[in-house]
Amino acid sequence: METVAEITHLRKSFGTNHVLNDINLKINKGENLVVLGKSGSGKSVLIKCLVGLIEPDEGEIFLFGENIAGLKTGKLNILRKKVGFLFQSAALYDSMSVRENLEFPLRDLKAKPREETDALVIEALQNVGLESAIDKMPSELSGGMRKRVGLARTLILKPEIILYDEPTTGLDPITSREISQLILNMQKKYNTASIIITHDIECARITANRVIIIKEGIVLAEGTFKEISESKDEWIRSFFN
Repeated sequence: METVAEITHLRKSFGTNHVLNDINLKINKGENLVVLGKSGSGKSVLIKCLVGLIEPDEGEIFLFGENIAGLKTGKLNILRKKVGFLFQSAALYDSMSVRENLEFPLRDLKAKPREETDALVIEALQNVGLESAIDKMPSELSGGMRKRVGLARTLILKPEIILYDEPTTGLDPITSREISQLILNMQKKYNTASIIITHDIECARITANRVIIIKEGIVLAEGTFKEISESKDEWIRSFFN
C-alpha cells in the first residue's frame, strides 16, 4: 500500500501538559483512519501537527514522502493543497453564498473560464446532494446542510487526504448517519485517505477501515472497529459502551 502520511515518535507538550507522548502512525492511500479519545486527549493537536500548524517538540512527520520539518513556507503550502480540512463548525463565510464559498478555494489557481469554475462548483455540490442550494446563504441552511457544503468546499480541489474534525458534532442521529455515509461515499469515489477525529461511535463504525484510540497522549489500541469494540480492556469497553 502507498503511505501518504506517517508520524514517528511524535511528542508535544504545552508547559507541563504532555499532550502527545510518542505517537506513531501511518495512513495509506484510500484508507479511513478514525481517531477516538476523550476530550483533551490530543486528537486535534495531532492533525494540526500533521499539516504544520503546530510544531512538535520531538518526532518526524512525513506528508507524501516529504519530511515537513524545516520546509520553507512555499513548499509546505504546496503539500497542504493536497490536504482538505472539514472544520467542526463547517466554517462557511456567512457573507458569501454557497456558490461563493465553493469558489473561494479556487482563487489561488490560474484564471479559469467561468464555465469551468461553474462546473467544478456544481460537481462538488452534486457530490453532497445540494446542487439546489447553490445560491442560498449559509444562514438559510440547516446544520447538516452546512456540513455538506463544507465537505463540498473541501472536495473541490480534489485533495488526496481529508482531515475531518468531529464531522457529526451537533447533529441529530439521522443527519449524523447521513454525514458518515457521505464520508464513506467520497472515500470510495475519489480513493482519498482520511483521518476522522470523532467522539461518535456510530460514525466510527460506518466510516473506519482502521481505528486508533488515544489515551493520555499515547496510542492505547489500534485495529479494525470490530477488533477495538471487542477489546477486553475495561477502559476501552467503557468508552464504547
